[in-house]
Parts: sequence; C-alpha cells; structure tokens
Amino acid sequence: MIEALHYEFMRTALAAGLLTSVICGVIGTLVVVNRIVFLAGGIAHAAYGGIGIAFFFGLPYMAGTTGFSLAVAMTMAAVTVKAKHRSDTIIGVLWAVGMALGVILLDLTPGYNVDLMSYLFGSILTVPASDLWVMLAVAMVNIGVVTYFYNDYLSMSYDEEFAQIRGVAVSRLYFLLIGLVAVSIVMIIQVVGLILVIALLTIPPFISEKYARSLTAMMVYSSTLSILFTVTGLYLAYRFNLTSGAAIILVAGAGFLISLLIERLTAGRHSAASAG
Repeated sequence: MIEALHYEFMRTALAAGLLTSVICGVIGTLVVVNRIVFLAGGIAHAAYGGIGIAFFFGLPYMAGTTGFSLAVAMTMAAVTVKAKHRSDTIIGVLWAVGMALGVILLDLTPGYNVDLMSYLFGSILTVPASDLWVMLAVAMVNIGVVTYFYNDYLSMSYDEEFAQIRGVAVSRLYFLLIGLVAVSIVMIIQVVGLILVIALLTIPPFISEKYARSLTAMMVYSSTLSILFTVTGLYLAYRFNLTSGAAIILVAGAGFLISLLIERLTAGRHSAASAG
C-alpha cells in the first residue's frame, strides 16, 4: 500500500475514504439508532434522479445531485411524520421513481458517455481532488451540528416522547437529520456507489453499538471501523485490480460476520458459565 501512495490519485482516494469514514461514523450512527435505514436507502437510490438531472441539464454533479436528494429527502421526512402507516409504501415509490427518472434522463442526454458503473458501485480512485474540500466541509458541518444538538439528538434517538416533554423541537431536528443524511449520501456515493452506500452507512454503527456505552463512543467506534474497512478495501482493490467500492463493502461484510460470530461465541460462553 505504501508504494501505491506515490500516485496522486491514490492519495486523493485515501483522503476521500477517510473523510467518508468520518461522515459515515457520525451520520450512520444516528441513522441506526433512529431506525431510519429504509428511509436512508430510499434517499440513496432516489439520488440517481439527481445524477440524471445534473447530466441532462449540464449542471455540476454536486449541485444537481444534492439539490434533488434534499428535495426527495424532505418529502420522505414529511411523509414519515404525517403518514407513518403509509410511509414505507410512499418511500418505496419515490425510491423507484427517482431511479427511473435518472435512467430516462441519462438516456435522453445528448452524447452521454459517463460510466454508469461508477455511480452504481462507486469510483473512489477517480474522485477529483477539488471534491475533497467539499467532503471536508460536509464532515465539519455534520460534526458541528451533531455536537451542538448532541443532547437533543440523544434524547430524540432513545425516547422521543421524553424529548418532546423536555421541549426539544423533535420535528425540526428530524428534518435537519434527514437533510444531513441526504447530503452525506451524495458524498458517499462517489466512494462506494448508490447500491452499496447503505452498507457502509450502517454496518460500522451496527457493530459499534454492541460495544459502545454512549452515543459519542458509538460514533468514534463507527468512524474507526469505517476507516479500517475503507483502507483495507482500497488496498485489496489496488492489489488485485478489483472494483474499489465492492471491495470496501466486502471487507465491511466480513467484519459484520466476524462480529456476529464473536457475539455468538461470547453468548455461548456466558450460557455455559451460568449452567456450571
């Protein structure tokens, strides 16, 4: 891996992976503890419509995809607040329509020659160095917002009714969280693609939840695991000429299976000790 860092594109890819890991660690933790993984998945796949809009109208990728993703995310958030009993169906419809819109617009784009696979499965090796500043800004905004509203998000995540009694503006914080999720997903898509984005957003927090004793610790553990998975996957992709996004997710999946195995073995030992 050391020799690979002699190449500028590898250094840029590593930096993008580290920033993405921080974003995943912070926002992914809130996604998992608030049980909005399905909603985040809907935003990720609907974001493909934003990619189509960006190319069809000749807009910058970030502007087109982020704007559309935020619009879809706010719609989904409103649905989950006002019509919870139908939210899964409506999110599924927006999910499908967003992707279909993206495909149609890309079909209609004159001279379209963008590699579709790079958006479906990520292309961390081709992330422009200029995007690192955008990723850094998103990471800092995420950390800043979560730090400022930490106690409120803590209350909202584990006991929404108690948070409302305390006077926490739950609805506003929820919409803010969904907005952060949408913007974060646009960043992560560049690294692992829209199909695999939810895996990187949820696997590290899921593993960390078993060992963390606070929300802060869970975010730190999640970020650390994301860095480990990303760096390892990036190395394997470079070493064996693999698709980087898929390699990163396979490493994360292996980590997920190992955590389940450790949990099963630990539970078995405790049961044996109790029986003895």
